[in-house]
Amino acid sequence: MKSDEGAGNVSISTEVFNGVAEQEPPASPTNGSSQPLTDRALPKSVGWKQKCASYVLALRPWSFSASLTPVALGSALAYRSEGTLDFVVFLMCAVAVLAVHGAGNLVNTYYDFSKGIDHKKSDDRTLVDQILEPQDVVRFGVLLYTLGCVCAGSLYFLSKLRLEHMALIYFGGLSSSFLYTGGIGFKYVALGDLVILITFGPLAVMFAHAVQVGYLSVTPLLYAIPLALSTEAILHSNNTRDMDSDRQAGIVTLAILIGPMLSYMLFNLLVFLPYVIFCILATRYTISMALPLLTIPLAFSLERQSRSQNFSRLPQRTAKLNMFVGLFYVFGIILAPPGTLPKL
Repeated sequence: MKSDEGAGNVSISTEVFNGVAEQEPPASPTNGSSQPLTDRALPKSVGWKQKCASYVLALRPWSFSASLTPVALGSALAYRSEGTLDFVVFLMCAVAVLAVHGAGNLVNTYYDFSKGIDHKKSDDRTLVDQILEPQDVVRFGVLLYTLGCVCAGSLYFLSKLRLEHMALIYFGGLSSSFLYTGGIGFKYVALGDLVILITFGPLAVMFAHAVQVGYLSVTPLLYAIPLALSTEAILHSNNTRDMDSDRQAGIVTLAILIGPMLSYMLFNLLVFLPYVIFCILATRYTISMALPLLTIPLAFSLERQSRSQNFSRLPQRTAKLNMFVGLFYVFGIILAPPGTLPKL
């Protein structure tokens, strides 16, 4: 997933996009050498249905399990500790986190295109094929960030969590989603994996738990570890697939630094280590924690696909595994007998 994150400046320099345009096929319209891509009219062949579909594609909805399952996990932990669950708070929290995730994916689309990383063979070609313009992506990203902030603001009135704690967690996640490719661009300096591991794991789980119970706790951070590892596997599979094109574009990812063999080993570690944790929880605490083990056949299928270096749909299939692991993990927590779950 090119994991994925916020929107930067709406105005793009003519020089940057003229440079990108030079790499496009000669048939691409230029409207004169001095006119930037942002001023071009959309091709007449692009209908509103195709444009709407392109907006959805730019969001990379297949990756949304990475934000929704942590919210479900944090809410399930809150339900087990408090005995109640506020569904309005749950809904607002889910929309807030999902909006930030979607906006971050749009930022990733925007900056990958502006840096010349996306190409005709990329998963997301909405800007490369000129179906959407950079300004369209920027406006959509701003809209999603605004929606997320509105939902987070509503949580201030719905939740007992202190404002400073809520703002610290939420805007920490929002900033991370933007800085992944915008601003500092952690993705381009081999720090993207760390950002995703923290943001779409401990931070999201803690936020969902805190807005339900009204206080901060370190317990959700530990419960988030298996899910965080599974989420990181999505990003790592994406970076492994894009290793050659990323290297040509001059960016550095963890997959590039460690090479194909170690990338394969790291992917397997990220996929299978959560099952070791679930086995320990199931044998020492409650058998309901064994529910995620039902997804092991899919995990082995991903291992075989990675070993054969067939990376075309590996990130999407890893996201599918992440979704099922997260759901079974949540069900295991909800179904656990009272007093059987580990506490600090």
